[in-house]
Amino acid sequence: MSSVHPPASIWTVLQDKPFRGMWGASFGYFTANGMMAMAAAWMMVELQASAFVVALVQTAVFLPMFVLALPAGVVADTTDRRHLLLTTLVVQALGVAVLSMALLGGVAGTATVLFFTLLFGCCTAVLSPAWNSMVGEMRPREELPHVILSMSMAYNGARALGPALAGLLFAWLGSAWVFVLASGGIIGLWWAVRRWPPKPHPLSRLPAERVWGGTLAALRYARHSTPMLAQLLRTAAFGGTGSALWALLPVIGQQRLGLGAEGFGLLMACLGAGAVGVGVFFGALRQRFGLEKLVVGSGVLFSMVMLVTALSHTRALVYAALVLGGACWMVVMTTYNTATQGSAPPWVRSRASALHVLSALGSFALGSALWGAMASLASLPTALCVAAAAVLIGALLGPLFPLRMGEHKDVTQVVPFEDLLVADTPQPNAGPIAVELSYRIVAGQSTHFMNALSLLKAPRRRDGATFWRIYHDLGDPSRYVERFIVSSWADYLHQRARTTMADKELETQLLTFLQPGTSVVLQHYIAER
Repeated sequence: MSSVHPPASIWTVLQDKPFRGMWGASFGYFTANGMMAMAAAWMMVELQASAFVVALVQTAVFLPMFVLALPAGVVADTTDRRHLLLTTLVVQALGVAVLSMALLGGVAGTATVLFFTLLFGCCTAVLSPAWNSMVGEMRPREELPHVILSMSMAYNGARALGPALAGLLFAWLGSAWVFVLASGGIIGLWWAVRRWPPKPHPLSRLPAERVWGGTLAALRYARHSTPMLAQLLRTAAFGGTGSALWALLPVIGQQRLGLGAEGFGLLMACLGAGAVGVGVFFGALRQRFGLEKLVVGSGVLFSMVMLVTALSHTRALVYAALVLGGACWMVVMTTYNTATQGSAPPWVRSRASALHVLSALGSFALGSALWGAMASLASLPTALCVAAAAVLIGALLGPLFPLRMGEHKDVTQVVPFEDLLVADTPQPNAGPIAVELSYRIVAGQSTHFMNALSLLKAPRRRDGATFWRIYHDLGDPSRYVERFIVSSWADYLHQRARTTMADKELETQLLTFLQPGTSVVLQHYIAER
């Protein structure tokens, strides 16, 4: 269970002026993205595109997350986040300007709209990890759950307002003006980043990580961090199955309810309103039911909402169900996001955020295409009913992959203080490097020692080791050797710097098994052939 004690409500974090300013700018940016996604989707409907092509709009919005979010997280963790954010927002604003002119000139068709929608999705994917880590650092760590909740409310509120506003503008002024006005939200976030830039990364004497190496480091960390892996798998399962409702909503509005652009905007507004409304009660719900019951219950309710949209032609019933669906979606995704970021130390925090985005929206994009294809090949009700069943099955993953919030000691790094006794310091890219730690154990303690030492396998692998094993000296029964390999000297230095307080506790526990007057012997070897 978490040791985090959040403030009484989200209004506490919103009292901070810089955070409140960034929250407002983020709300404007999310609203702009919602307006553009709605306009693009409804243009496909008016152009009489198939359900598959309509669903591809959601794929174009979110598929870039699957491809770019993790490399963007590496860049955010290792370079100037302010420059990254400002440059990306300028590119997106220019793209919106070009598309607006093409629409006003009457030269933009289906392919053009999909291309620019994909471009905007790429921009969002690139800036998201840096933005997530930036806003997470604006308040103390113990307030992280409410920081994420408040930003989730802004995001979901924008998903309510953006499509509704876009529907009205689409009907009154045409699609081009939706994009023209949406550019204001992009410019607003650009101004806010300039006004309240992210904190610079601490200076380090370590060699800088490259994009590919940093990407592998993030994947390795997620693979060997039990809490993070559980949360990412469950996020992907829910995002991929639940995407059917979002992707097929334009088709639901047109085929099942006989709605136009304004009606579709209202459907999106219902989802967003539910997400915003539940945010006020989220803290109390989490305290009463706990993480696991809250997530599982919300998943079950979300599947029931999908069944209502699949089988009902009653508008009022569908509207009410979508409000509940938006609340359930908010609860599940906010819980997974908070747990993932709360389990990550600073060196990998942007990448952890990127992995959450990748799991959620990457699966969302692929799921959107899958459910769109199923709706075209079979029928809309069939696709929604199958997706609802899949959501229910995903809710059963709880016992296999339990949720757990990281504690302070799990994410607080300990700066190594002992000198590395090597005759000649290798070049950063030299390696592989073999590291050997030798222990002489008190007689009769071998079983307990082995159990304690085995707990270091996950941290060693998580932070950089490609190989780890324990050896017993055949010539000296009291001597055990821990050996692990890292790819290069630079990777080894990074691994040492990533040691957390929890890892240090495990290493300290091993000292209790040593023979009196002995110490751990540390040796390093570099591959020659």
